[in-house]
Amino acid sequence: MIKPEQRFFSEGQCYFGTRENPKTETHCNVWDWDQLRMIKVKGTAKLFPPEEDVEIPVLTQFVDSLSPEVRAVTVDDDGLLTGISTDPEEDDTVFIGYLPFSSVESLAGCRVIQHSKLQELDRLGPGVDLSSYDDDESGKPQKVVFKFNAMAKPRRLKMAWDELKVYKSLPPHPNILPLDRVVLEDVESRVIGFTTKFIAGGTLVDNLEAPLRFEWLQQLIQVVDFLNLELGIMHQDIAPRNLFIDPDTEKLLLFDFDWAASGEKGLMEGRDDVTAVVFTL
Repeated sequence: MIKPEQRFFSEGQCYFGTRENPKTETHCNVWDWDQLRMIKVKGTAKLFPPEEDVEIPVLTQFVDSLSPEVRAVTVDDDGLLTGISTDPEEDDTVFIGYLPFSSVESLAGCRVIQHSKLQELDRLGPGVDLSSYDDDESGKPQKVVFKFNAMAKPRRLKMAWDELKVYKSLPPHPNILPLDRVVLEDVESRVIGFTTKFIAGGTLVDNLEAPLRFEWLQQLIQVVDFLNLELGIMHQDIAPRNLFIDPDTEKLLLFDFDWAASGEKGLMEGRDDVTAVVFTL
């Protein structure tokens, strides 16, 4: 289940008048990562001061009791629900023009799966689902992590696309979680995300009580050398939360390449992998 503190994202406050006037009509668009939809919260500037995101705890009170058709809610100055709207005109969700798989030459050769063939098992985090599908070759159900981006934010879209391209370019390595399949929407086969194998052992964060193995340090150093020196890739987000422990092999598996940089493009100060290794282990 997605953590409560990760579930909502507010786009801020829109004031129809001066924000200093407590009676000014105010709208706040809140994205719900659990229900994957935008809900507009309407009230006054008295309840919704700038940059405080009061709309999130207000919406949290009743969001799970709202119909999926609800596009907007109105609250009074105490944050209590006074009205709802199912008018589609209230929905400010921005359309995302995902690229057709056939137009992306860099993904040629990738195994693909239609989104309708994925069965959602759990929502692990923003844009991350635990899913399963029946493998065409073995006929056995495969448990995977489906990573996607449903928000039309340029930075998030670029990071999602760059991560997929990095995964596609990575040669096999015993300490890197490999790409499983590219996920396509069902109508026009547009690329909406990708899957990786689900690792039941959890991350280092989930295993804080486990004794530290010296071989894990060796494996982490080796995979960083492989990425940095052989491939020219800087992961830039090496941390315990991004290192799985494979219960079958007891090896570390590095994943989550959405901050990765290839060459000098995209390098960020203070996020080099060597420093991250020191702080991780």
